[in-house]
Order: sequence, then C-alpha cells, then structure tokens
Amino acid sequence: MRDVHHFIDGKQVAGTSGRYGDIYNPNTGEVQARVQLATEAELDAAVQSAQAAFFGWSTTNPQRRARVMFEFKRLLEANINELAELLSSEHGKVVADSKGDVQRGIDVVEFACGIPHLQKGEYTEGAGPGIDVYSMRQPLGVVAGITPFNFPAMIPCWMSAVAIACGNTFILKPSEKDPSVPLRLAELFMEAGAPAGVLNCVHGDKVSVDAILKHSDIKAVSFVGSSDIAQYVYSLGTSHGKRVQAMGGAKNHGIIMPDCNMEQAVKDIVGAAYGSAGERCMALPVAVTVGKKTGDEFVERMLDAARGLTVGISTDADAHYGPVVSAAHKAKIESYIQMGVDEGADLLMDGRGHTLQGHENGFFVGPSLFDNVKPHMQSYKEEIFGPVLQVVRAETLEEAAALPSNHQYGNGCAIFTSNGRAAREFAAQVNVGMVGINVPIPVPVSYHTFGGWKRSAFGDTNQHGPEGVRFWTKIKTVTQRWPEGDIGDQAFIIPTMG
Repeated sequence: MRDVHHFIDGKQVAGTSGRYGDIYNPNTGEVQARVQLATEAELDAAVQSAQAAFFGWSTTNPQRRARVMFEFKRLLEANINELAELLSSEHGKVVADSKGDVQRGIDVVEFACGIPHLQKGEYTEGAGPGIDVYSMRQPLGVVAGITPFNFPAMIPCWMSAVAIACGNTFILKPSEKDPSVPLRLAELFMEAGAPAGVLNCVHGDKVSVDAILKHSDIKAVSFVGSSDIAQYVYSLGTSHGKRVQAMGGAKNHGIIMPDCNMEQAVKDIVGAAYGSAGERCMALPVAVTVGKKTGDEFVERMLDAARGLTVGISTDADAHYGPVVSAAHKAKIESYIQMGVDEGADLLMDGRGHTLQGHENGFFVGPSLFDNVKPHMQSYKEEIFGPVLQVVRAETLEEAAALPSNHQYGNGCAIFTSNGRAAREFAAQVNVGMVGINVPIPVPVSYHTFGGWKRSAFGDTNQHGPEGVRFWTKIKTVTQRWPEGDIGDQAFIIPTMG
C-alpha cells in the first residue's frame, strides 16, 4: 500500500511514529493509501530545517524571491491536470472542481509574484529638522499553516505563497484526509528553485497541531477549519505568544428578492448549494425568500433544478458533483437531514441512501431540499457542510437581512435583486465579512482579501491580498538624522517632530 511521507529539508522523509491515517477513495469507499502521522520530534525537525533556511531566504532580495514564485506558478499551470486528478482521487470532488481549486491557488501565487511592490514600506522626508522617518516590512521567521480537507490545493497556496514571498519559511500541516496534493506542491516549489527548508510539509493529527501551536520557534499560524477547532487554535496559539488567524465555519445566506431574475438566481444557487457536494465554506446552503409568491416560485424552480443534478464519480465529466470526503462525514450530513425532519421542516427532496451502480460503498449523498425552515431549528443554526439547501421564508427585506446578521456565523451572504439601492444598503449594513450582489459565492479575487466575521474567524487579519502581507510581516519604523560635526550633549536629547 502506498504511504504518503513528510517533506522536510527539501526531500521526502519517511515517518517514524508508526501511526497512520487511512486515505480513502471516496468513490468506492476503499482505503487506497496511508498517511504517516508525525511525532513532535518530526515536527521539530521541520522547524529546525525552516529555521536554518530563514536567514538566507529572508535576506534574498524580493525580486529574486518573486522569480521563484513566477516559476512555481508556471509549474502549477503545467501540472494542473495531474494535480486536479490527484486531488479528486482523495477528496472526491469532480475533476472540473479540482481544477478550479488549483487555479484559485495559482491566482494567489500570481499575486505573491508582486511582492517587491507589496512589501514596500513608507517614507517621510523632513519629519523634523534634518530628520527622516521610514518603515520596513520584515518577515516574522518560521511560520505555519494548518489547512482543511475541502481545498487541499487552494488554501495551502493562500497561506504559503504570501508568507514565503514575504521572506518567511513555512511549515504546512495539511488535512490527513487528502494529503497528496500538498506534498506535491512542496515538491514543485523545490523544483521552482526554492532552497531546502523554505517549505516543509508535515502530516498529522492533533499531536502535530498542538506541537505547532506550542513550538517556541514558530512565530505565526494560519488555520482554516471548523469554528470550534478555530477557536481552540486561536486560544492555544495566542497563549503561546503567536500571531494567529483562524478561519472557522459558515452558514451563508442568499436573499431572494421579488424583483430578482429568478431564472438566473435559481441557476446560481443550485451550483452554490450543491457544487462540490456542499463541502465549501463559501457554499450557499440557506435561501431566504422574501414574500410568499417569491418563495413559492423559487421552491418550485429549485426543486426542478435539484432533480436535474447528476451525482457521479469524481472522474465523470457529466457529473455535477461527486462523493463527500468520508463515510463519517456522509453519516454526519444524513444525521442533519434527519434532524431537520424531526424539527418540523418540510423535506421536499431527500438525498439520503444515494448509491451508484458499481460504487455502492462510495460516500455519495444526493441533493436534499428543505422548505419552511425556521431560525430556531438546530439544523439551521449549525453548519451541515453537505449538499443540503434550506429555504427560510421572510416577509420583508429587513426580516431577511436580519437572519445572516444575527446568525452565529458571519462568513458571507448574497442578495439577488435588480434594485441597486436595496443591494447597496444591504451590503453596507449586513453583519458578515463578504457579500455578493447577484453573485452566489462571493469569494474575493486574490488581490483582495478573504475573511468572515463572528464565529467564522478568530483574529483580526484576513487571508491573502494586502491583509495577508500584513499578517505575515512585522513593521519596523526608523527615525534617522545625519548630524554634522560634534553633537555634544545633544546626543542625550530625544528629538521632537516640531
């Protein structure tokens, strides 16, 4: 059976813990490989490698670091088919979705190629008599990223590309459910010309996570995962003196206004709710319809659209989405469907028990659709993270907008309308971090920044874009004067800026 190794100091390294995690083929339910789970000593070896590489990498001029990023981008593009197929084989999303996963990672690598401009500081000439003030953005040192199973190419690139371009060295701890693509990213980064130790990939479970959060030589940690774990990561990491950004769960809402283009809204939402089997933190699992007529029309059209979806294996080019990542996750999704039934919501389409001929043991969940979901229901309050769309009915825009604003999660939301004023006011006032106007999945482009509010994010700095540069650097401000002749006692006087 194939083993997935660690990547430390520029090469694959076999683990020594004797502990393994199973890597499944979600299409068949079979174990296809094992991933080695690291010990604290193996994590420490990766940190030592990164620490040894830090001085040389951080003092490499930004233009030369950018050239490595340019070559990494080229290699990712040249290998996108291989990466997508490998990703699909472990995650289960269809290959077209996997290519999108890789491409969104490439976009951030492309952004990081501009690091000579992005890392520039500020300068003030003549802040005082003969005094100039300038600032520098400097790397933090050894930093780390802990990434989830649902985007095993994109999110590692979101974190590592910006951090490394800024001059840091990086420890990547990917999900043990689909670790092969992150390992391949590390190999390609070395091929792009990065020195050994600049990017290390260590696989593991809670042992590795805790070792990262407690390690005295790791200066910052970025995390994406569930909210409970995000809060744990933030609390433990900051208690050990680290800078931490921890992105959590989501329950994104789509507000359906009476004046929207209903055909387009249904088309957008069916993809946003069911695409990638709903395993996206920016999926749109809640549709809020405004007015009875709007609700009735939306539900009728959405039911027809959901019935037209094809669930298939990840290599099926005609499938709209594939299996979910694991048997445990499939069971969790189906338990939420039963919870919705027990709570009194109207289950119009039941995706439980979905099977494919020849793949009866695969982790498939069919599309599910609920109507008349109420805000007090537990199935509405919690993140399902599967192909389940819940319809909540509201009478007014104010009532509809209050739902995402008051929800425990605040990652994103969308409004579908032809009224510009309503859209503008909604975007300004809704209490979430990312808003789409007639855009169902409002993930910002790479040169903006990604991040939610409330229990969707812990910490005050977002992913990638200019915020990412700020997170992965520290600012140093220099006040300088070049006096002439003998300065005498003036050396003991702090100069004023007057």
